[in-house]
Amino acid sequence: MPAASVTAHLDGVRVAHRALQSTIDGIGDSDLTVPSLLPGWSRAHVLAHLAANAESFVRIVDAAGRGETVVQYEGGAEGRAAGIESGARMPGSALLDRVRASATELEATLVASSDAAWNGEGASVAGARIPVADVPFRRWREVEVHHADLGLSYGHGDWPARFVREELQVQEMRVLSRSSMGLTRLPDTVLALPPHERLAWMLGRHEVDGVAPPEPF
Repeated sequence: MPAASVTAHLDGVRVAHRALQSTIDGIGDSDLTVPSLLPGWSRAHVLAHLAANAESFVRIVDAAGRGETVVQYEGGAEGRAAGIESGARMPGSALLDRVRASATELEATLVASSDAAWNGEGASVAGARIPVADVPFRRWREVEVHHADLGLSYGHGDWPARFVREELQVQEMRVLSRSSMGLTRLPDTVLALPPHERLAWMLGRHEVDGVAPPEPF
């Protein structure tokens, strides 16, 4: 069985999936071609990435159950990029169905995972091995951040408090460790922001006057 923290992350994934599905249930084909909040990506690109991401995590967990380690996306970074472009060109209804089906499949795969899978290292992500126990939070992050990137009814102000709290810890360490200026703490202007805005700034989704953006995530 997964640890209590992982179980809480699984609950976060389920809620995030339901919120995303509620949003996409109200859009049509013409909405998908609209630019998202991510430069160079339409809403279809964002949704194609979310579907492929869920499928990649199923791949990771299945591999761990067999005692194997796989690259997260077949073909690595190039395969990932090609898959997103291909997915973004799918008919709208087919893409939305894929988003829903991949989320459902991932949830079912995680629930059915064996102890061997939870205790394994199932993937090489960006050149580093990750434990399967990290998958639920990684998926939660992907859905929360990219749901807001769609530029529809859900924004970073809607991110759940637990997600914001845990991700802030991760991103603050990342921002400080990658700072070219040798910062040991965040700028006071950033620290004064509400937590969800501070996190959005760290993720490159919110601008702060007079403060240089962090290194890209």
